[in-house]
Amino acid sequence: MEENHHHHEDHCTHHDHHGHHLSKYEQMFEQYDLHLHDEEVQAQARIIVSNGQKEHDQQDVRKFLFSTLELTSLKVTDSEDTILQLTEKVNRFSDSNPDFPHLAAICVYPRFVSVVSNALEADGVELSTVCGGFPSSQTFPELKTIETALALKDGATEIDTVMPVGYFLAGDYEQVFDEVSEIKATCGEEITLKVILEAGALQSAVNIKKAALMAMYSGADFIKTSTGKIEPGARPDAVLTMCQTIKEYYEKTGRKIGIKIAGGVKTTEQALSYYSIVHEILGEEWLTPKWFRIGASDLANALLSDITGEKVNVL
Repeated sequence: MEENHHHHEDHCTHHDHHGHHLSKYEQMFEQYDLHLHDEEVQAQARIIVSNGQKEHDQQDVRKFLFSTLELTSLKVTDSEDTILQLTEKVNRFSDSNPDFPHLAAICVYPRFVSVVSNALEADGVELSTVCGGFPSSQTFPELKTIETALALKDGATEIDTVMPVGYFLAGDYEQVFDEVSEIKATCGEEITLKVILEAGALQSAVNIKKAALMAMYSGADFIKTSTGKIEPGARPDAVLTMCQTIKEYYEKTGRKIGIKIAGGVKTTEQALSYYSIVHEILGEEWLTPKWFRIGASDLANALLSDITGEKVNVL
């Protein structure tokens, strides 16, 4: 794992004003602005969204949003057949729409990685999978790294994993760091690791910011809003906080982190609201599938219907 994931570590001892010893994680938090108020964050997100949805509701933006999509199937009823059908739909769409941007990825459970890997012919589409005891993250750390390694062996090109939120909320940052950094070490530098914060379980903007910082500090290449398995899923205020944290982290470390929005994104209007926030806070540089993704199962057809002006159900 590259050195700069440890860039905040030093051996001097820091104490807070009560004289308590601060861990390296708490020292890292102290370098960031954690004076966040939920109502203010929500109000700011509402303003950006209401201004941005009108401004950005354009054909080229809709096509761009299509190119950020990770077409996702994470159902208990998934089978080899259903995942093969999904992959073949992506192949057919790519073949019959050569002038259209390709999807960013297909995202499936680990046991279907080999199915997608063997069948996927659409150029440029990544193969993403959820590893590490998804969606709860409540399994043995050894199994998390084994599951990741097996998925990579089967052909996964990107790994999505859930931060161990229980440890995070309990203040056991060491365990969070150890688990996420081990998964990143298993991935290596070439494989993109997306860490899911499960923002809906984190309660406050301050917690979302600290969780985002922990994920990035531990080696995440992307931070992702939600699993889509608990309510609420993606929310504008959480995305705003995550984007602001990515920006501040980039300014301090020079490390650029991507953002993935997932959990209940079904309509073009919702996608535009998230686009508006990324556009406003992170700017043009992040408006590429390399740094911005949306994970969804219904959004592809919704976007295509809005782009073509007729009801489409091809993906």
